[in-house]
Amino acid sequence: MSQQLFELNNGTIHLHLTNYGATITSLFVPDNQGKLDDIVLGFDSIEAYMKGNAPYFGCIVGRVANRIKDGKFSLNGEEYSLAINNGPNSLHGGNKGFDKVMWDIVEHNKSSDQPSITFKYESHDGEEGYPGDVIVTAKYTLTSSKSLRLEMEAVPKNKSTPINLAQHTYWNLAGHSSGNVLEHLVQIWGSKVTPVDQNSIPTGEFLPVKGTVFDFTSEKQVGSSISEVEGLGYDHNYVLDSGEHKEGLKHAAKVKDPSSRRVLNLWTDAPGMQFYTANYVNGVSGKGGAVYDKHSGVCFETQGFPNAVNQPNFPSVVVHPGEKYKHTMLFEFSVE
Repeated sequence: MSQQLFELNNGTIHLHLTNYGATITSLFVPDNQGKLDDIVLGFDSIEAYMKGNAPYFGCIVGRVANRIKDGKFSLNGEEYSLAINNGPNSLHGGNKGFDKVMWDIVEHNKSSDQPSITFKYESHDGEEGYPGDVIVTAKYTLTSSKSLRLEMEAVPKNKSTPINLAQHTYWNLAGHSSGNVLEHLVQIWGSKVTPVDQNSIPTGEFLPVKGTVFDFTSEKQVGSSISEVEGLGYDHNYVLDSGEHKEGLKHAAKVKDPSSRRVLNLWTDAPGMQFYTANYVNGVSGKGGAVYDKHSGVCFETQGFPNAVNQPNFPSVVVHPGEKYKHTMLFEFSVE
């Protein structure tokens, strides 16, 4: 399967994707004046993604998103070793995770009311060190004039295996080339984070966010206390525990750009969400001559908890043959 570009357009939202990494390459939504802007970081050509310059722009990461300590885990009495590609850790599936493979196209529905595309990838036993064959699908649908739904599923065929998929879009609601997102207002429906050690691996504890720099329980500017965060900014997993639900999904986050008045509300059925402020993006040459620097976008990666496969007190990410992994995200765009 060669790399291709696809479009979903319902007259309000214009979405471009590629089957390389099941990646969102651009997403145009109107501001409060009706002006369309591309609000995701990315590249002009698929080749640029394939050169490996992308810090996971817009892709689906797996087989296991986020970090696994020392790239090791045991399952059913067997030890597994993964590629080390992030300090001492394995990150986002290893050297060639799901973001760096060609996905097949199962269907591409171009209807004007609910256009959709379904990508499929077959991951084999031993791929990047993971056990068992797994069939993965990702379906993107513009479910209304203002919403994008992503349904990810994975079925292990013959062995138990950890599965934790995440969608890794970098959002800048003022437009991808508008500079940093420090003035974006963010609210996160999570009262706790999973604190991390010096290698960004969760310690296994749960830290209440109240009164800390991690407190986004009410709307707050991204930049208001980012300088107090250890490291270069936010890169932390929130425990999603809100009481607000829609279509069986929990409210995870709300982000608003004061200049364009664009708002994104995110809903999910995942237990956690990595809030990441593009701390390691540094002089990346992006679309239309834009250069992306630190804090030029913000990621809301709903997920299982990082290193859950080694943390017995975290919700399990192991999926057994006969079971199905499911993970849904709903992105709702509006203006305020």
